[in-house]
Amino acid sequence: MHVATFRALHHGRAPGDPLILPGPWDVASARVFANAGFPALAIPSAGIAASLGYADGSTPPEEMFAAIARIARGVPVPVSADVEDGYGLAPGELVGRLLEAGAVGCNLEDSENATLKDPRRHADWLAEVRAHAGDALFINARVDTFLFGSGDPADALARARLYLAAGADCIYPLLAPPEVLPVLREGIEGPINMAAQPGISSIIDLARLGATRITFGPGMQQHATRATGELATRLRAPVRETEPGVVCL
Repeated sequence: MHVATFRALHHGRAPGDPLILPGPWDVASARVFANAGFPALAIPSAGIAASLGYADGSTPPEEMFAAIARIARGVPVPVSADVEDGYGLAPGELVGRLLEAGAVGCNLEDSENATLKDPRRHADWLAEVRAHAGDALFINARVDTFLFGSGDPADALARARLYLAAGADCIYPLLAPPEVLPVLREGIEGPINMAAQPGISSIIDLARLGATRITFGPGMQQHATRATGELATRLRAPVRETEPGVVCL
């Protein structure tokens, strides 16, 4: 039921009304977002890595799937998860691990070790993932042309079309400049996921330019970390006595 609900959230949206998916990094943050009324969540691999003490891309798969499972169990809304390039797992095992963890969707990137994969081979791999998943997973195909490639929108469009034909539900052109979004929107027949920084202006701009879905990567975890650091700094500030027996920070 959750996956059907999640998939439906991406379709029939009015122009300028994208699906906003916060990125939790643990159960506590996921519950905050769910309680705020967001209909679904998108777990960032970099946020999970930071919360577990790993560098981005270095989280052991077992720990990543365990974190996904904790979050999925902890909230009543659908949860999708960034699982990088699939951790080298065979498509059937990857799908099984995601479904066992309770995820209804996943991000799968088309790069490895900071190098773009051959798009046709990656499309074939995505087709295998789709064949094993059936309708049970929403596949968000990340296109890394703007991260590790030439940044040519034509290359991003070519990759996007291959991945949609292979069974992807959504295209995620990571780090695509906002001004390129109208070109991508015109050339991609399907939902487009754009990344934003936590902030209303960024969301409004991407919504206006045609984003179907907006996620934040590790941005929310980083925002929370900065806020905690500011609190820690205030708590460590020298204490000043204002009156006998009364102190303030």
